[in-house]
Amino acid sequence: MTAASMPALAADLDSGLRRLKLGTMRRLAPELMVTAKTQRWSPEEFLRTLLDAEVTSRDESNARARMKAAAFPVIKTIAEFDVAASSIPQATFDYLASLEWVRAAENYCAVGPAGTGKSHSLVALGVAAVEAGHKVRYFTAADLAETLYRGLADNSVGRVIENLLRNDLVIIDEVGFAPLDDTGAQLLFRFVAGAYERRALAIGSHWPFDQWGRFLPEHTTAVSLLDRLLHHTNVVVTDGDSYRMREARTRKGTTLNKS
Repeated sequence: MTAASMPALAADLDSGLRRLKLGTMRRLAPELMVTAKTQRWSPEEFLRTLLDAEVTSRDESNARARMKAAAFPVIKTIAEFDVAASSIPQATFDYLASLEWVRAAENYCAVGPAGTGKSHSLVALGVAAVEAGHKVRYFTAADLAETLYRGLADNSVGRVIENLLRNDLVIIDEVGFAPLDDTGAQLLFRFVAGAYERRALAIGSHWPFDQWGRFLPEHTTAVSLLDRLLHHTNVVVTDGDSYRMREARTRKGTTLNKS
């Protein structure tokens, strides 16, 4: 049956579904009414089919909205992560992939050289969390500091932090990529302290923890921040050659072989 020949939904039903914002039910109801009549569905079967379609549509829409709000720089998945080629133990990766640490408001900290899978693991776990129904927000450390600085400028930094902590998981990548001044370090501490035992954090840094004083100017702040960050955390130290460098060498070798 074509859309043109489809019987129109009664005006009062159309208006009610529109008012209740049941868009999928409103769109599918005319066709399903014909199908239900032809196949002699029970009222329960007809209603269940409509409700299932609406719930599925809402879930998909909410997942798209959560993914957009997460602000990932790229989309990476757990399936794409080569655990065997990484330095993350399989048991640790399995636990991280279970997302139990997110539900328990624990942290995940990946430290190691550039190109050893830190960012991939952070984003992949964040994407998995979004798909599991969690609210996630990705930042580089520089972007988070800038966001907190803006809140400081108009005296709303406390509200900014609380708004960010409405997420179940906040990812902070590239920690230590650029040094922070005293104010930036204090703002980062306020954020980590606010998240402590309330929300899960995922941190990526190329600096070992005993060298965080290189980019956190105040020793006391560094110690206090790490004390909270590492209390309930899953630490992974990545090592080995850069994935990007290995791929570049592979591509170069392929090009030379072709020539």
